[in-house]
Amino acid sequence: MVTLQGTIEEVIFHNESNGYTIAILETDDDVVTIVGYIPVVSIGETLKVQGEWTYHPNYGQQLKVDTYSTVVPSTLNGIIKYLSSGLIPGIGPKTAEKIAEKFGVDSLDILQYNPERLKEIPGIGEKKIEQISEAFIEQRELRDIMIFLQSYGIGPNYGIRIFKKYGNESVAKIKENPYRLSEDIVGIGFKMADKIAQSMGVDFRSPYRINAGIKFKLMDFAQDGHTYAPKELLIRLTAELLGVESELVDEGLTSLAFKQEIQLERLEEDEIYVYYMPFFYAETNVCKKLLEISMSEVKALDIDVEKEIASIEEEDNIVFAGKQKEAIRQAVENGILVITGGPGTGKTTTINSIIKLFEKKELSVSLAAPTGRAAKRMSEATGKEAKTIHRLLEYGFVDDELGMAFAKDEGTPIDADVVIIDEMSMVDILLMNNLLKAILPGTRLILVGDTDQLPSVGAGNVLRDIISSKIIKVVKLDEIFRQAEESMIVVNAHRINKGEAPYLNVKDKDFFLMTRITPESIADTIVELCLERLPRFNGYDPAKDIQVLTSMKKGETGVNALNERLQSALNPKHHLKAEKKSGDMLFRVGDKVMQIKNNYRTKWTMEEKDGSIQEGEGVFNGDFGFIKSIDNEESELIVLFDDNKEVVYSFNQLDELRLAYATTIHKSQGSEFPVVIIPVCWGPPMLLTRNLLYTGITRAKELVVLVGMEKYMHIMINNNRILKRYSGLDKRFQNVFNMMMRS
Repeated sequence: MVTLQGTIEEVIFHNESNGYTIAILETDDDVVTIVGYIPVVSIGETLKVQGEWTYHPNYGQQLKVDTYSTVVPSTLNGIIKYLSSGLIPGIGPKTAEKIAEKFGVDSLDILQYNPERLKEIPGIGEKKIEQISEAFIEQRELRDIMIFLQSYGIGPNYGIRIFKKYGNESVAKIKENPYRLSEDIVGIGFKMADKIAQSMGVDFRSPYRINAGIKFKLMDFAQDGHTYAPKELLIRLTAELLGVESELVDEGLTSLAFKQEIQLERLEEDEIYVYYMPFFYAETNVCKKLLEISMSEVKALDIDVEKEIASIEEEDNIVFAGKQKEAIRQAVENGILVITGGPGTGKTTTINSIIKLFEKKELSVSLAAPTGRAAKRMSEATGKEAKTIHRLLEYGFVDDELGMAFAKDEGTPIDADVVIIDEMSMVDILLMNNLLKAILPGTRLILVGDTDQLPSVGAGNVLRDIISSKIIKVVKLDEIFRQAEESMIVVNAHRINKGEAPYLNVKDKDFFLMTRITPESIADTIVELCLERLPRFNGYDPAKDIQVLTSMKKGETGVNALNERLQSALNPKHHLKAEKKSGDMLFRVGDKVMQIKNNYRTKWTMEEKDGSIQEGEGVFNGDFGFIKSIDNEESELIVLFDDNKEVVYSFNQLDELRLAYATTIHKSQGSEFPVVIIPVCWGPPMLLTRNLLYTGITRAKELVVLVGMEKYMHIMINNNRILKRYSGLDKRFQNVFNMMMRS
């Protein structure tokens, strides 16, 4: 083991998400390249590192770091380099020089113990002092925790995630129960938590270990979209994971059920289901509330429905299909209604007519959808305000103990006579539960969606289960309208959905396949389409109008590689465009980006047409925008989102953003774009499915271009494999309904 101490002179690469670093370390005797996981590193910092020499064929000798510790910079030059590295938000090169000039070699002690003295420097106020002090203390705490974690074999790449979850309580929480890591920290598997527990002396056959293994496997099931696990399958998989007898796992299940941490249920005679409690509570409550709403009397409307339908047809110059009329009738008569159908079948027209009818009778109508993009589409289609379901339920920060919670629930329900939810295929069981808590019996609830699209990312199969239960009234729109028949996008979507080959390259139509053989040529053609051919063909804006959708993240035609190529082509490097490297991603002013997680506390501002500024909170998974500015001095990046909301991100929040010239089809759900380009080439069978292709092409309003090989398009159409989801909602519906009928 080699031990070196020196000063970081250059950081060649640093991945902020996992801490992987390549840097130049200057020692008293030499200048060496070090590589390894060092979550917090900055130019001017003094490190003591231990590791082994390795030889890279391109870059020569390097020290692969196993462990490291920091040594406080002792020279004025070292302090200036350390402070100006960008590690601490609010301190850039100019501010660093001012601090060092004022306080000299005592600068770091001032920051840690007497930060209020920064007031002595012109231009630094109370708000900035608080920002600098908090960031400095956080960095120190992170380093201390990293040293502790190294002693138990936890590398810094995971250590940074632990710190983000537990903060300065990380050490205490891990000592108390190392198995909590497998439940709380994304990316830390049970085996890693188990290894730490073993090093701390936890018994191999300990009930704590057994119970933790069971819960970990249950969460594995939930992450795959299941609300429960079959008991025998769960026992077998957990026993394999732990390397113990099945009997011990069975005893663990009984113990956890006794403590009400899991629920054992027999919804079918020949099988026992095992639920993690949040999913059990959600599923049972969704079942109960849906039945309650469906059986509750709704306020009778003093109208002649047939006369109203005829009136709307005359006013709007339309002719309803039979199923559309049926949907309008059922919306008036029922407490809850599901309207389903593919593209071009008139879902939007039907919903608009239902809204019009209810508003004529002075009923208040609330509209919502699962994502910001879907809500925006709903607003554009109806001309009415539509919110995300989270906004409708007023999700927000309550206090330090409760954290984030929904303000709307049984005690403070949604104030509306009618609630209409679009894109229901995206709604998981937990969100559905929270929605139904806020719906009073007597309120009309209309659920709209396309069951042939991809299911929700979260656990459950809500829309499919509601429909298959045959308890709730469902109207399926199945007639394609004449104007929609003129679009090959609509026609081909329905053909693909039925397992039939689409019509390709029909003259003057909107659905094309460009044959390319290799992944490289596919990627080349996609760049050419975005940069030149489509803008020249119909004036499409390459970034705003065209969206590349792919089924994969990796490879030449995956999201990562395509984004890199499209960024270089559509928004090339320029000396007037500021940049910021974050992990393995480079952000540049002008880039198209996407928010990839829900953040309900992020503040935004929006300038209204009259010049006034509106403020609010909440940026959501799937929101698209463009980078407006990057300020390396203040460590801030500003994004202007599609809905004109402006959000300021500190550099330590950039893991919430991704380049979005290309995105996965999964991430595009609920969105709509003028032009969609989809690569069709080899991939894992689970990613070459019919409903994935169907979902992708139905995101396009005006033009679809497939690029690749026709045989892979046919493989996707013929692969109608929809992964089975263990969800008990439909069976629960049937059981409860049958009991009610017998009583």
